Amino acid sequence: MDAAAGTDPATGIAPSDFSRVLAQRERRFAAALLAPAFAALLVTTTFPLIFLVWTSTFRMDLAMPFTNGFVGFENYRILLTDQRFWSSLVTSLVYTGSTVALQVAIGLALALLVMDMKRGQGWFRLIAILPVVLSPAVVGMIWRTFMLAPDFGIVDFLAINAGLGSKNWLGDPLLALISVIVIHTWQWTPFAFMVLLASLASLPEDIYEAARLDRASAWQRFRRITLPLLRPAIVMVVIMRTMVALTAFAAIFTVTSGGPGTATEILNLYAYRKSFTELSIGYGAALAVALLVVTILISAILFALRRAK
Repeated sequence: MDAAAGTDPATGIAPSDFSRVLAQRERRFAAALLAPAFAALLVTTTFPLIFLVWTSTFRMDLAMPFTNGFVGFENYRILLTDQRFWSSLVTSLVYTGSTVALQVAIGLALALLVMDMKRGQGWFRLIAILPVVLSPAVVGMIWRTFMLAPDFGIVDFLAINAGLGSKNWLGDPLLALISVIVIHTWQWTPFAFMVLLASLASLPEDIYEAARLDRASAWQRFRRITLPLLRPAIVMVVIMRTMVALTAFAAIFTVTSGGPGTATEILNLYAYRKSFTELSIGYGAALAVALLVVTILISAILFALRRAK
């Protein structure tokens, strides 16, 4: 080290400058590592999203191309007066709220049950996770063909033997909506179960020992200890499952295609029908943007609840 100049003879750089240069090189290296992922993100998400919003400001009707052109916010004005849009939005909210509540409740119950099991936990976890690995389209076909088929389906067989008689599970509007809610709940409850089971396993045992010494009942321990400690995990499951349920498509399309009529037509499915069945691309894009806004608003509310103490 050159004492007079305060520089390193090998590099000719002062120690303070050397640290700054090293930090700059590390930042450039990190940026180089992130660049491919950032570029892929722009290509697969950002640009399509911008194009979607841009398309929603046009009238693009493939059946009547001579009427196409820029219309600004006209598609959104029509959307606000579209009763089918509001009906599909209500169906989406009912579908999402029901499935998420059932997944959390059943998943938590199963997690508490498995935690008390002395044997067979591994086998139970393996069997429980199987529905999640199946494609939603495959799940829809299984339920439509083997479970809900009139006279021959397993659910109909059980209903007949229970004295309830044969039901048209996918032909009745209310039963069809209940059916798709059950299907989504059946497939995705294992996700909530596995997350809550892992959270239960990480809870400190000494707190429960102290509660037992204080003669707290099982219900008191669950309400005063387990639920508060599981709150972050429960809220995270609710957020993740809500965002997925709002954009559900494959299972409903495979089972009912939104029918009978529009009984199971959620907003995502309505946007698909408008774009690719009725060939109204611009209005379908506006519906997709509306679904995006609804998803963002609900997610923001849930994240605010997560941060609240």
